[in-house]
Amino acid sequence: MTQVMTQEARQEERPAKPAILRGWRRKCPNCGNGPMLKSYLKVRDSCPVCREEFHHHRADDGPAYLTILIVGHLLAPLLMFVFETWRPSPMVMIEIFGIGTVVLSLYLLPRLKGAMIGYQWARRMHGFAKAG
Repeated sequence: MTQVMTQEARQEERPAKPAILRGWRRKCPNCGNGPMLKSYLKVRDSCPVCREEFHHHRADDGPAYLTILIVGHLLAPLLMFVFETWRPSPMVMIEIFGIGTVVLSLYLLPRLKGAMIGYQWARRMHGFAKAG
């Protein structure tokens, strides 16, 4: 009985890497064609191509947390390097790193949200288990 269940579970496995990459591109993790987002961060209720439902996703604050984590880990060492190497004025540092932080955050946030939803879909979390 356990072998039968294990084989059924393997057949139902969804590969995580392609789903995460499709989510990163803000596409449906199931078909990879339909758009997942209908605006900057608003997730569609379902895929317009394959009709995969997204309304039960639970990305919540995860994408924002990951964005802060990545931007902070990229720009903090860079800020120290620039300051120690060239000693620019504080206003130049604020302008450069302020703009860099905003641009990088705006770029990463929707992509990380899509990747997180793709991961949830692949692992059948939060209602994605019901879908085929």
